[in-house]
Amino acid sequence: MISKNQLKLIRQLGQKKYRKQFNQYLVQGEKNVLELLNSPLKVNDVFATQSFIDNNQSAYPQTHFITADEEQLTKASTLVSNNAAIAVIDMPSTVLPDENSLILALDGVSDPGNLGTIIRVADWYGIKHIVASTDSADPYNPKTISATMGSFVRVSVSQVDLPGYLTSLDVPIYGAFLEGKNVHHCQFAGKGVLLMGSESHGIRQQCAALVSNKITIPAFGGAESLNVAMATGIILDNFKRQA
Repeated sequence: MISKNQLKLIRQLGQKKYRKQFNQYLVQGEKNVLELLNSPLKVNDVFATQSFIDNNQSAYPQTHFITADEEQLTKASTLVSNNAAIAVIDMPSTVLPDENSLILALDGVSDPGNLGTIIRVADWYGIKHIVASTDSADPYNPKTISATMGSFVRVSVSQVDLPGYLTSLDVPIYGAFLEGKNVHHCQFAGKGVLLMGSESHGIRQQCAALVSNKITIPAFGGAESLNVAMATGIILDNFKRQA
């Protein structure tokens, strides 16, 4: 059963300051925990229902399972309900992506759900690493991890001084703007940066000044804007069609 100290740790890891202090984060729910167990990421403990343990212990004999009932899991979880498992894992070390690849960069994308969905979109299009500004959402926020639907095990996120990082690169920087060139008519290089801004502020001035190619998704209806994760997917699809 979950001890009081273990319950305290799980609850603390719902907060960014404790994630940084312990260098650990939570993975919650059946799908995300199973994706985790099939990955090379280091798992410390998995708190799970007896049913989850019975179904999976033989497949993952090195995993430290701790039995918990659904009420305990839901009480400990940041999810509305949790009938399967919560894992506590160490934060992995990250290395900035190779300049000879397509780099996805995010400027001030502060909503954890949007970041998680972007991670999932990046995984679909084979992007293994995202570079985000320091004020973007925490990639280890439980809401971010949940929204990735398991893609967090294949896509890493580095938070950096984004203007400084972009300045250091010698590749085209494609930025999404309302007044940019129609993305359907763009010829994309095999490498470069796709820079996306938040829905409320777009790409901010410091990063905008570094953009070499402004691009836009043409509208055919009356919607004011697109969700940033949806826009990211549309533009990545245009990049990949030319790959």
